[in-house]
Formats: sequence, C-alpha cells, structure tokens
Amino acid sequence: QVQLVESGGGLVQPGGSLRLSCADAGGTWNNYAIAWFRQAPGKEREFVAGISWSGTNPIYIDSVKGRFTISRDSAKNTVFLQMNSLKPEDTAVYYCNAASYWGGTYRPFTDLWGVGTQVTVSS
Repeated sequence: QVQLVESGGGLVQPGGSLRLSCADAGGTWNNYAIAWFRQAPGKEREFVAGISWSGTNPIYIDSVKGRFTISRDSAKNTVFLQMNSLKPEDTAVYYCNAASYWGGTYRPFTDLWGVGTQVTVSS
C-alpha cells in the first residue's frame, strides 16, 4: 500500500514561494500517477496539479498555471510542488495522493488521505 507524507507548508506573504514535498514512506509508488489536491476553509477538496508515474503529462488547474510546477524524482520516491507568486486564494491544506488520469485531469486513486500540509498566504 502506498504511504504518502506531505511536508513543506508554512506561512508566506503574497508573492512568496514554497516547495511542497510528497514522499512515499513505503518505498514504492506502485506505478501510480501522483497528484496534489487542496482544501480551503469552507470549500471542497479540489485538484491542483498531477504528474504521471513516469514524470510526464503534467496537468494543472488554470488558476495555478505559470505559478506552480509539479515534478517527480523517482530515485527518491518524491513528488514536489514548487509554488511561486503565491496568492491569498492559495491558502489551503495541501494533500498528495495516488491518482488516475481521466477526462483531462487527475483524480484520486483512493479515498485514503493523510494529514496534509498547511499553506497560508497572508500579509
């Protein structure tokens, strides 16, 4: 079973940057795509960015295109989300999960979620 641990969140001012990490504590991705999701206060969890098992086909929601970059280091079993030019509306708990690609986006492969990592963008 894939065991994912998120880290790298924190408090940052608008325009700042953070890099989130998603590590496979179990030592295997099981050939899954990996995606980042976020849940803002009072809102549903939403897809943010995803990447295939081979590190190709990166997909982003429109609101983060040009600001966020997802990447994958298969040798270290880690997926990163580099977040630049952060905005207050990016404030949320960010989660990673194994994902499947369908209909132009990545969807969570399971309904098992970790504790996530808090990103707060505020002046």
